[in-house]
Amino acid sequence: MSAWCCIVIMMGTINTGILSPAPMNAEVKEAYDRQYWYAQAQETLQKRLQYASEKNPVAKNVILVVGDGMSLTTATAARILRGQRRGQSGEDTDLVWDTFPAVALAKTYNIDAQTGESSACATALLCGVKARYETLGLDAGGRFNSCASAINSKVTSLIDWAHEAGKSSGIVTTARITHATPAALYAHAPSRYWEDDSRVPPTVRRDCKDIALQLVENEPGRSINVIMGGGRRHFLPNVTPDPEHPNREGRRLDGRNLAEDWAREKKRRRLRAQYIHTREQLAKLDPRTVDYLLGLFEYSHMEFNAERGAVLDTEEGSAASTSVKADDPSLADMTRAALAILTKNDKGFFLLLEGGRIDHAHHYNNPYRALDETLELETALLAALEKVNPAETLIVVTADHGHVMTFGGQATPRGHPILGADTVVSDIDGLRYTTLLYGTGPGHSEPRALPLNGTSTTPADAVHAAAVPRQWATHGGEDVPIYALGPMATVLFAGVVEQSYIPHAIAYAACLAHQARRCQENTFNFTKPQVKIPNCVPPEVSSVSAAEETRNEGSSGRRVIVASSVMSDERVPRSSASLVAPLMTSRYLIVFALSLLSHLSVLWVTVDKSV
Repeated sequence: MSAWCCIVIMMGTINTGILSPAPMNAEVKEAYDRQYWYAQAQETLQKRLQYASEKNPVAKNVILVVGDGMSLTTATAARILRGQRRGQSGEDTDLVWDTFPAVALAKTYNIDAQTGESSACATALLCGVKARYETLGLDAGGRFNSCASAINSKVTSLIDWAHEAGKSSGIVTTARITHATPAALYAHAPSRYWEDDSRVPPTVRRDCKDIALQLVENEPGRSINVIMGGGRRHFLPNVTPDPEHPNREGRRLDGRNLAEDWAREKKRRRLRAQYIHTREQLAKLDPRTVDYLLGLFEYSHMEFNAERGAVLDTEEGSAASTSVKADDPSLADMTRAALAILTKNDKGFFLLLEGGRIDHAHHYNNPYRALDETLELETALLAALEKVNPAETLIVVTADHGHVMTFGGQATPRGHPILGADTVVSDIDGLRYTTLLYGTGPGHSEPRALPLNGTSTTPADAVHAAAVPRQWATHGGEDVPIYALGPMATVLFAGVVEQSYIPHAIAYAACLAHQARRCQENTFNFTKPQVKIPNCVPPEVSSVSAAEETRNEGSSGRRVIVASSVMSDERVPRSSASLVAPLMTSRYLIVFALSLLSHLSVLWVTVDKSV
């Protein structure tokens, strides 16, 4: 009896030791460093590229179109407004990016923020790494307002990568050229607000240059071919009147006129360069004689499209009646001029095209201007499409973050004015409400106010109602759309991705920087899947990839099915244990069987002797 008890105890010990291995000590790793985001993007690329053909086209040119704050709701409402301005109902109208063959969604959170902020989102979108709230061009090591943290945290951007490949580059925006989104392409700052030296703490001005100074003196800013937008105040000294607004002066404390310094530096390098600040100067520009262009068309941000050509009071917070005619060039005008210069380079170009004031209008709870600025961005994109060949130009349209504007109604009829009130009143308070509403912002009032939208005499200043009172509306935390057209667009842009993935995908399509090896090799690294989908599991075809669910692979005629699990899972595997588990299980069973036989033989000998 004692022998049997010993056998049971030993077998239990063997069973526990074999089938329940000791836990492995997890290696502690700094989370969210730049290597993490590069690795995450590379893994997502592998998942996309395993379904690509062996003859993958290369994007010679790249146009990245960013609607600042252009949420999916904004795109939908702007589409309807476009149709209604044409005398149609609007719901079935298509904006140009609605016709693009590739659509995806991007996650816009920051490392330390659930709802994305512009400069950190721009760093992810343009540099390929997630960043901390209100930092610019820095990885997770950068801390807000800490100059010391920026020294070893600087990251490169799409413009760095384009220059490395010998391509021309350009930035065209309706915001200040030193504002959050465009600045992420060339600047590295622990605060997005350090646009000139007056905003940089005096104790660190020698160690951390302001954003405007980085554009003029540092790489890649000093090598950008085309720079157009607003923001003259950050380039002019505080004793110099603005050329278009004499009652305003620059904000620089170092006494430098950076616009003139930019022109002198180009002349010293014997480069054909020109600085302009008016629409008339842009119209007279001869792109054949200019390779570098700096256009600063406004003191701060450029005027809203609705104000161009109007007579405005230009003094912020002033009772003066001084008025001038706001006649800034349109975003489409700037785009045409930029492409006329950039397309001269046989190696191609990279162009950032930003509708920067969509975001500002949303912060005011002013959907009229937000939608109008979105349509102006579409007009600029149409102008760009007239000058490039989509077969060799990758065009990506997206947003840095969303906004809290919603769109809805109760049985609202087709063709109802998108800026108007619903056809029924609230069943709680009996008051009317607009179909476009905001979650937060300056539009809150008790009782609820109804702006006079939907008629030809509607002022563009109408503020729509908000649920929560705030001085400015907040950003939205939802995913933002990505629309893509051109080489490899349908392969690279599908499903839900991290925002930091976007520039890496662009780099792969254009063979830039760390993805340049694709054009240097005869075979591509990620055309074949590393792990095959088991035949016993019927794959589910995702709606995103349904149009390409069948694809010939070589001459075999074998059909490749894109599984939804592959398209949606963006998480980095914690380990390779899942692949090794079947093999290890087999080994454990063999060891267990041998141990059992050994103990049975001992038992047999013991029993035989006792008998």
